[in-house]
Amino acid sequence: MFNFCEFEKDFMVRTLLSAVMILVSSWAFAQGFEIAPLQESYKASIGETIKVPLRFKNTSEKSITLIIRKVNEQIGSTQKKYFCIDNNCLDAKIEDYIIKVEPGHTVTNFYVALDAGLNQHESTLRYIAYNKSNPSQALDLDLNFNVEEKTDKATIYQSRYITLYDVYPNPAVEQANLSYKLLSDQVKAKVLLHNILGNVIGEYSLSSFENLIRIKTEDLNPGIYFYTLYIESEGVMTRKLIVKK
Repeated sequence: MFNFCEFEKDFMVRTLLSAVMILVSSWAFAQGFEIAPLQESYKASIGETIKVPLRFKNTSEKSITLIIRKVNEQIGSTQKKYFCIDNNCLDAKIEDYIIKVEPGHTVTNFYVALDAGLNQHESTLRYIAYNKSNPSQALDLDLNFNVEEKTDKATIYQSRYITLYDVYPNPAVEQANLSYKLLSDQVKAKVLLHNILGNVIGEYSLSSFENLIRIKTEDLNPGIYFYTLYIESEGVMTRKLIVKK
């Protein structure tokens, strides 16, 4: 037996669903562009630079010009953020960038980069991306970073007297850290820092009561330096340290 009430109810539900789908489709089209999903948080180690790709796709039938603008930041004092195109990063003072995207195309070479700095830190960068010709078409972008100390330090020299780990961060801005284990307090060991001309500009004695030396670099000119491990006045290993500003 035909049930008119059930038919009417089903018709109303179908009509409502169709209306919702039309509204959703209109919203997606009106937005004009979209971005590939971002991670909840990005992890980095002290001294590293992490690059987050921002993949914008033009979902409209016309070319659009997007403006990506920084609206807020909570980062550490030794951290810096950049816009990067491929491997070319802009000055850290630049806080907005303009990208033109053709219909149906996706930007694949645009990044936000963060220099993780010298300390453990939870950092946040907030950006807004909007259509220059229609600012109401906009997306909020929150980038969260968790900077931690390296858990695995690379061993660069090991003997029955001492174990020396790789310097970090490298490149360094304000200071570089050099971890070690001196296995005998009868051994005299030190690290000398010298410039590219061979001139000694720093000397650090290694003590069996410590396991870390801090090489101050904030007053050094940007460039390439070298640090050498000496055991009983004999140089046994030399490595490169890069200083940047």
